[in-house]
Amino acid sequence: MVALVALPLALGFGISSGLGAAAGLATAVVAGAVAAVFGGSRFQVSGPTGAMTVVLVPIFHQHGGGGVLAVGLLAGLVLVVLAVAGVGRAVRYMPAPVIEGFTAGIAVVIALQQFPSALGIAHADGEKVWQMASDAVRQYITHPHHVTLATALLVAAVVLAGGRYLPKLPVALIAVAAATVAARVWGLELTPIGEIPSGLAAPTLGFVHFDQMGSLIGPALAVAALAALESLLSATAADSMAVGARHNPDRELFGQGLANIAAPMFGGVPATGAIARTAVNVRSGARTRLAALTHAVVLAAIIYTAAGVVADIPLAALAGVLLATTVRMVETASLSAIARASKGDAAIMAVTFGVTVVMDLVAAVAIGVGIAVVLALRAVAKEARLQQIPLDTPAEDVTHLAEEHRLLHDHIVAYRIDGPLFFAAAHRFLLELAEVSDVRVVILRMSHITALDTTGALVLKDAIGKLDHHHITVLMSGLRDDHHRRLAAIGALPPGGDSQIFEHTPDAIAYARTHLLNPAKQSR
Repeated sequence: MVALVALPLALGFGISSGLGAAAGLATAVVAGAVAAVFGGSRFQVSGPTGAMTVVLVPIFHQHGGGGVLAVGLLAGLVLVVLAVAGVGRAVRYMPAPVIEGFTAGIAVVIALQQFPSALGIAHADGEKVWQMASDAVRQYITHPHHVTLATALLVAAVVLAGGRYLPKLPVALIAVAAATVAARVWGLELTPIGEIPSGLAAPTLGFVHFDQMGSLIGPALAVAALAALESLLSATAADSMAVGARHNPDRELFGQGLANIAAPMFGGVPATGAIARTAVNVRSGARTRLAALTHAVVLAAIIYTAAGVVADIPLAALAGVLLATTVRMVETASLSAIARASKGDAAIMAVTFGVTVVMDLVAAVAIGVGIAVVLALRAVAKEARLQQIPLDTPAEDVTHLAEEHRLLHDHIVAYRIDGPLFFAAAHRFLLELAEVSDVRVVILRMSHITALDTTGALVLKDAIGKLDHHHITVLMSGLRDDHHRRLAAIGALPPGGDSQIFEHTPDAIAYARTHLLNPAKQSR
């Protein structure tokens, strides 16, 4: 089933890239097989994709077909290096709302991609998928093709019903075969896949021109980045669709690297993990990487032995399969749970979804992660508190006479800094500490600081300077060694240096009382 879905996509993306249909097929077969064997996901199906085609078109116009092949090879080498460096593990830190929003957005994009085929429109104009879908709808309203639309919807309905009530049967394959037979027997006006090249190109090694290498490094890095991002996100989405699945991100990058090294040798374009084919793979019942490998073998067999038969499959039938796949891709329970969890998570998911549909997946992930980081920093910054601690409580293990109680209450204030003191929380900290008045000594209890960056240290330095200017002595207690080194490097320690830094708060209190009762200390 995946092979039949991949076949027209490979043909179309190969043509769109500029290298032709044979290049798309070579990529689907060679890269699909290599990535299936060496990749890190049990379900990932690799091949040419629409997102990659967008990147390849300007490379083809500037450097020609040989440049595209060289870029693919260089990108493969970069991916292998990234895998060895362990960069793939970074995807594990991708926020769940971004993953869910991306997956739902991709489902809508895949559905929109099927509009021209499902509506019987040969050519739809538009740079973005939603623009092409809109143009296809406009053309359909003007010249409707009811049989084509009915075929797509009927196949989609059969696939959805079969997946629910007959999950062990290859219902999608049966539905496509039935639609093909019906089109031929009854002479239905359905657009077929069309002519398919009957074979792969012989291995070619003469495409790399060393005088071009310098100008190809930039495009190769862009292709590698897109391949890594799209493949890892596709594998992550596959994990969310399959119970108990978890891919190895570094091995996935390694497999994609080898696939992109091998594909150009046979005239193939750069490849990535393909979310649409991967989703069909999972929803069709795949359990191991053997399914993805079989997809590549079946494609090769079709190219060499059954190109004429497959050429008669209606595009509307394949569109129906993909429409059904998009419905099953969306996990409504997960979307609902994240939407209820918090307004911030709901916003991240909605923005990621919208940008995926309207713009592209790279921008969607970048914007989604950016918003998530800002909200996370905001939440962490709120955890930083400047809390006044009474010094005459039993917890301090200090006993005082009534006069000493009054003295401490009137002239000494102790603050415990809780949480991280970093750039996102430093400004608020400075405002709070600047409000100190009518005191002689401020004790800063530093043991509860969880993180301290350079911005936080500079703000602390500024606060200490302001207090010292108002003749308020600053003492510190419980300062960690690593925080001590950072503050010392910035010059943010109290003016008296280590003599005003104490290991325990009671020692700082005792020093403060002595300081206040010593006239020589007060006359400075």
